[in-house]
Amino acid sequence: MRRMMFLAALAAAVPGFAIAASTSAVPVEGMPQLAFGHPEQGRLLVGQIVWLLLIFAALYFLMANIALPRVGAVIEGRHARIAADLEAAQAAKAEADAAMAAHRAATEAARAEARAAVAGAVQAAQADADAKSAVLAARLNKQIADAEAQIDAARASAMGAIRGVATDTAEALVARLVGRADRATVEAAVGRVLASSGRA
Repeated sequence: MRRMMFLAALAAAVPGFAIAASTSAVPVEGMPQLAFGHPEQGRLLVGQIVWLLLIFAALYFLMANIALPRVGAVIEGRHARIAADLEAAQAAKAEADAAMAAHRAATEAARAEARAAVAGAVQAAQADADAKSAVLAARLNKQIADAEAQIDAARASAMGAIRGVATDTAEALVARLVGRADRATVEAAVGRVLASSGRA
């Protein structure tokens, strides 16, 4: 970089030295470049053109061999770094997408497992409840059947007692009214009365 600055300063200073050397023989008032009527104008113009070409060639050489390759290297480096950053970003995005897909799959699997566990627990509870309900229904049916049997037995015993009491009472009444009573006839009459009333 310092060498480039030195060469540029030297290239800028050389035309001044050349003009001073070429115009030292014949003094020109003002700027020598504008002295068109001066006899030294042709030689001065040629020197300016030569130095212009030399300076242009030097600047072209500096730009083509030093400045532009460095700028190109910097641009290529930036392009490479940007491409590497883009590739890294794409790789990170792909990894994040894969992780998100795996997370979603794990979540769905956990939800399916939870639903299956809940369904199994509900079925087991329903089966247990059905079994307990069947046992309880059987116990209640047995108790009802026993109670009905006891009621029937009590009813039969009560009806027997009623039949006996009614027969004894009717026999006593008939005996008092008529003087004597036939036990079989009285029992038959009591049975007909109880049967007609629905108590037999």
